Amino acid sequence: MRPSLLLPACVVLVLCLFTFGCAGGGPSGLGNVSSPIVTPVTSPVTSPSSSATLSVMISDPQACKAPGGAFAHVYITVADVKASTNPDAPANDPSFVDLTPGLSAAPQQFDLLGQANSHCFLGSLSIAQQVLAGNYQQIRIFLAPDSAASSVRNNGCGASYSNCLVLSDHSLHDLQLPPATANGIELSSTQIVNGSVTLNADDQSNIDVDFDACSSILLTANGGYEFNPVMHVGAIPANGGSISGTVVSSATGQALQGGQVVVALEQKDAKTGIDHILMRTNAGSNGTFVLCPVPQGTYDLVAVGVDGASVSYSAGVETGIQAGQLAGQIPLVPGSAQGTLQGTITAQNIGRPPAGAQVAVQPVALQQLGENGPTITVPVLPSQSAYDEAMLTVNRDTCPTGVDCTAFSMQLPAISPNVVACSDQTAQFTQPSSNPGYMAESAALIPGSGGIPSCVATSLSVTATAQGRSIVLNPDQSTTAATLAFTQCE
Repeated sequence: MRPSLLLPACVVLVLCLFTFGCAGGGPSGLGNVSSPIVTPVTSPVTSPSSSATLSVMISDPQACKAPGGAFAHVYITVADVKASTNPDAPANDPSFVDLTPGLSAAPQQFDLLGQANSHCFLGSLSIAQQVLAGNYQQIRIFLAPDSAASSVRNNGCGASYSNCLVLSDHSLHDLQLPPATANGIELSSTQIVNGSVTLNADDQSNIDVDFDACSSILLTANGGYEFNPVMHVGAIPANGGSISGTVVSSATGQALQGGQVVVALEQKDAKTGIDHILMRTNAGSNGTFVLCPVPQGTYDLVAVGVDGASVSYSAGVETGIQAGQLAGQIPLVPGSAQGTLQGTITAQNIGRPPAGAQVAVQPVALQQLGENGPTITVPVLPSQSAYDEAMLTVNRDTCPTGVDCTAFSMQLPAISPNVVACSDQTAQFTQPSSNPGYMAESAALIPGSGGIPSCVATSLSVTATAQGRSIVLNPDQSTTAATLAFTQCE
């Protein structure tokens, strides 16, 4: 039996500082989130008994905007969105349905780091369109090439580029598209929230294309920039569901002063059971954050932070929260400093040794919450990683013989996470006394393939150390993970 809640006033006050409200409703002052008003595009009439009414939105709750991150603007131009009920359908398969009729004739440009409308959406790709009902398990996003730049309305990239970025120093650069994007950026079930998007006949449905600009920018060997779009798609409530809360210091009950706090929304991979990041955002100077639009489903929240005095804090984790619920206050425990997890990723293309086409990789740090708890991804602060660890393998002299490679280094809390289960209304955050154990993980893919792994690991798991154990990080120390090796990249 849990103790009585009739506690002394001072204890009640302390508990109130760290309560969390897994209850319905949105953040104070936001009310219902409305979609931006867009003139509908006329589309062919389909049978009412076999069609659904669909609106397609675009968003990016980014966390790498200057001055905390490296980028001031990331302009991309979307030319079409198509979907198929066949998860293995090749490009141009007749099973694909156009979800944005009319968009190909008038592509729309968005600043992925721009101010969202109604706290959620950057804009609308289509609104109230009649599309064929079905259970869609593959989606393809088409971006306009530079050759179409002159026809893009209000082009923020000028007359030469359809997609570009502006760095924090205000310099503008072409955002090159990999050849694979010509057939559309393929999003499989692993990039579709809950595995698929179901459009029922006569329903009015909304889906959101959520870009992760922070993970999509690759620096090329010649100093240019390539766009390797990392994104997710999911059905969302009509009012644009959200998850909100406040990140505080457990020592003061107040927001971290100065520095930076990133909050990531994560969901388990159906195949591995590992939590991977769907979206992330920065907490404001008062500690508050809003993640939206959040597709219907159950998630885990992971917050990390460093204050203005360079004090590192534990990760704060709230498991089992659902779209539309309030996270309440998430307390981060101050530590002494961060530790560094470093290592090497190698990739070899099949049949083309010693090196072939460049491969996009993105190392992340994994952490298991207790002996039987979930394994989460611990986000890296953009201020400590200019490209959020998205990078290309390169053929250089320092690589092992016969492979391309790249090195990674991630600064992570050298203190165990503070964890609570959202489903337990009376639970308090708890923190193990042991130092945190981490594992390094990465996918490897051909740029532009939509986040679908294109390479094979040389072992069943590339997440462990050479000894098969997790790595314990100590403050102000660097520890090297086992090499993450990939083959058959094609």
